Amino acid sequence: MPTTRRYLMCEPRFFAVDYVINPWMDPTKPVSADVAVAQWTELRDTYRRLGHTVEEIDPQPGLPDMVFAANSGTVVDGRVLGSRFRAPQRTAEAEHFRRWFVEHGYRDITMPAKVNEAEGDFAWTGRLLLAGTGFRTDPAAHAEAQEVLGVPVVSLSLVDPRYYHLDTALFVLTEATDAGPAQIAYYPEAFSAGSRRVLARLFPDAVIATAADAECFGLNGVSDGRNVVLPLEATELAARLAARGYDPVHVDISELRKAGGGPKCCTLEIRK
Repeated sequence: MPTTRRYLMCEPRFFAVDYVINPWMDPTKPVSADVAVAQWTELRDTYRRLGHTVEEIDPQPGLPDMVFAANSGTVVDGRVLGSRFRAPQRTAEAEHFRRWFVEHGYRDITMPAKVNEAEGDFAWTGRLLLAGTGFRTDPAAHAEAQEVLGVPVVSLSLVDPRYYHLDTALFVLTEATDAGPAQIAYYPEAFSAGSRRVLARLFPDAVIATAADAECFGLNGVSDGRNVVLPLEATELAARLAARGYDPVHVDISELRKAGGGPKCCTLEIRK
C-alpha cells in the first residue's frame, strides 16, 4: 500500500559536470542545465501527483551536485544525521542542508565526525538501517549512525566502482511494519560475497535486478510502498516489480545520470 512521504529536493539550476568523482562523470561531454532542470521538475511534479509533499532548498552557485539532496542527510523519527562528504568539491553542501533543517524547526541535528554521505549510503527499512561502504562512506560512520539515530545498522560492502553508493545498487520497496517485513530490490553483483549472503538472509524475497537495469540507475528508484519511480530504461526491473503488485512510474533522468545520479539521488526523505 502507498504511504504519503515528505521529500526535500534541490533544483539543478547550477548543474554541470566540471570534475570527476565517480565513473559516470565525463567533463568532455556536453551537459545542459536547462535539460537537467526540466527532468528534475518532472520528477518533483511526479511525486506531487502521487500525493507526496516536496519541499525545496535553494541551490547555490559553485555546487553543481547539490541537486543530489539524498547525500546530505538521513532523517529517522525526526532525528537528523547530516553529511560529511569525501570529495572536497561537495564539502560545502553539508552546511547548507544543516541550516535548512535548523530553519525548519529541527533541533535534534548531528553533524558526523566520520565521512558519511547520508542516504547515498544509508537505506532505512523500517526496522534497521542498511549502510553501504567501499567507496564513499567510512565504515566507522555506520557505528556513528547507530549511536546518533538509535537504530540497528547492518553494514554492506560495495565492490563495483560504478555503484559507488548503496542507493545505486539497492532500494527499499516497502518498509517493515507489524503487518509484514520490508521488501527491497538490489543488484547482487555490486556487493561483496559476504554482503550478498547477508542480503539473501535478511530479504529472501527481494526483487533482483539485471545488469542492464543497474547500469541505467534502475536501483536508484524511489518507492512509496506501491508506486515506484524508476528511470525510463529500467524496463525489466519494472516488469518484475509489476509482477509483485507494484506500480512502476517512469521518469527521464538521462541528463542527471551524466553526473552519476537518478531519482533517489535527487530525493532526501524526511521521516518524522
